[in-house]
Amino acid sequence: MSDIRLKYWEIAPEGIAKMQQLEHYVNTASGLEHGLLELVRLRASLLNDCTYCIEMHTAELKKLNETPERIAVAEWRNSQAFTARERAALSWAEAVTNIQDGHAPEAIYDEVRAVFSERETVDLTLAITTINAWNRIAISLGSHAGREVEA
Repeated sequence: MSDIRLKYWEIAPEGIAKMQQLEHYVNTASGLEHGLLELVRLRASLLNDCTYCIEMHTAELKKLNETPERIAVAEWRNSQAFTARERAALSWAEAVTNIQDGHAPEAIYDEVRAVFSERETVDLTLAITTINAWNRIAISLGSHAGREVEA
């Protein structure tokens, strides 16, 4: 029995390739720090409860030699282990991921803009929306009810 509902990467390879291109842009051309991107990806994946992505981004942060305190991004508000820039990015990740709660609050946007340039703000938002898209694909088509994706 397969844990995958659909082999989406085989069924729509062009669409998945476009998502991978966007991911490549964020990783290589945005200029955003790799560790910051992984923290944001992990935070969004935790909010979305995407087991596959949680495990992947936790492993990536471990490869970057991040401490357990920093990998515990769900507790970032109660930790002094994060910079102002990381705190703003994590707050923005929560606001964008939980957009169904209403528009991203102006106060959080202002916090982001205080430490990110206009271009960085757009690129950070692209990173957050991309991980949210991957989470939703993995949860709905690949991994569901805690099952892992076989990509």
